Amino acid sequence: METAHPLTVRRRMDAAWFVVLATAGAALLAVFLALGVVLGRNPLPMPVVLGFGVGLLGTLALALARYDAAVVLGVFLLAAVRVEPAPSDLVFGVLIAVAFATWRFDLQRVPLSITLLISAFLGLNLMASIDVVDPGRAVTFFAITLYLGVFGLWFAGYVHSAGRARLVLLAYLAAAVLSAGVACLALFASFPGSDLFVRGPRAQGLFKDPNVFGPFLVPAALVLMEETVAPRLLRMRLLPKLALLSVVTVGVVFSFSRAAWLNLAIGTAALLVVLALRRGGARKALSLLVVALTAGAALFAVLATTSSLTFLQERAAIQVYDTQRFGAQLSGVELAAEYPLGIGPGQFERVSELSAHSTYVRALAEEGVLGMLVILAIMLLTLGFAARNAVLGVDTYGIGSAALFGAWCGILANSVFVDTLHWRHLWLVAALIWAATALRTRYPGR
Repeated sequence: METAHPLTVRRRMDAAWFVVLATAGAALLAVFLALGVVLGRNPLPMPVVLGFGVGLLGTLALALARYDAAVVLGVFLLAAVRVEPAPSDLVFGVLIAVAFATWRFDLQRVPLSITLLISAFLGLNLMASIDVVDPGRAVTFFAITLYLGVFGLWFAGYVHSAGRARLVLLAYLAAAVLSAGVACLALFASFPGSDLFVRGPRAQGLFKDPNVFGPFLVPAALVLMEETVAPRLLRMRLLPKLALLSVVTVGVVFSFSRAAWLNLAIGTAALLVVLALRRGGARKALSLLVVALTAGAALFAVLATTSSLTFLQERAAIQVYDTQRFGAQLSGVELAAEYPLGIGPGQFERVSELSAHSTYVRALAEEGVLGMLVILAIMLLTLGFAARNAVLGVDTYGIGSAALFGAWCGILANSVFVDTLHWRHLWLVAALIWAATALRTRYPGR
């Protein structure tokens, strides 16, 4: 019997894989278009639909040819979440489909407890969907939650080398710095499209809300802080790092988001504590404190120069809508008492006509007490992993564990006052923490 030439066999296998992946891409395209057009309250214009289709096919081609390059593109696009599905969702959706088809979805690099808790939370979402008020909203909201849960698990498995960690870090920093720089410039200078990056006197980048834009910049600021005193992945001198840190920090301030300010303050404090407790870390912590104080003085000068101090004082004070915000949270508790299994994903605004303004309150109202306990377990368990990684000095292949611990502490505090469940960067930071935890478990001596 004649045996085919190895090159011929390989070409046939490549062709078979291409058919499989093209089918997966087409299926993914159909899903996203169905969510965006059929279930959406406002159907997308045909040019936008065609643009999504072309973008998905282009992303599929890029993922097949340059998998890591497609990941870099997706991370960079995290700075644009004006509509859902966001551009980064389309890229990562294709990458996850490719990962499934090519056996590159590695759950062994994720703590088993996290996988089980995310699965449980998704299951509780389905259980709570029995008597939803708005089925279309429930489907779209759950689809995003499902996607982000899978994204977190996949991303934790993807980052398994210093090279990939550096690519991810550079893409995220580039997105944060560029977004902060353009948004702050748009506040004080008019240029084509500048209105897209601001909301009144507040910077919001390409996000729906300044309260998401500001927190998106915080992990980048914390990583840059740690890199200034303990260089690892960034191959640049101190002054460029400080310049990048300044741009990102100014972006946080000019978002005029009190939750983002709290996020940054708690994250910085946690970073300083970790550095101070490490062997020989007192000098590094002191150096970072000096940098923080100098940056604070520079920010004060910028605010004074741009006549923004008055607005800063107004934003720092108690706002009129704070009463409504805490009233909505009380409404969530009342809903949980009336519906023990929850009212279903995405239904809070349909029932109370107000936003939840808290990740924990949303979970309590929409998935019941058990749902809130599960999401709280995910948050606190990830915090425990981050703390242990920071204490043991186990970085995520060079991405500082102290910065990730500080970023997660800030996100937890932020989640009390803002609904963060669908924040893409929350799941990215969590995935980086899980990746380091799996690294420590597999290689205890590292």
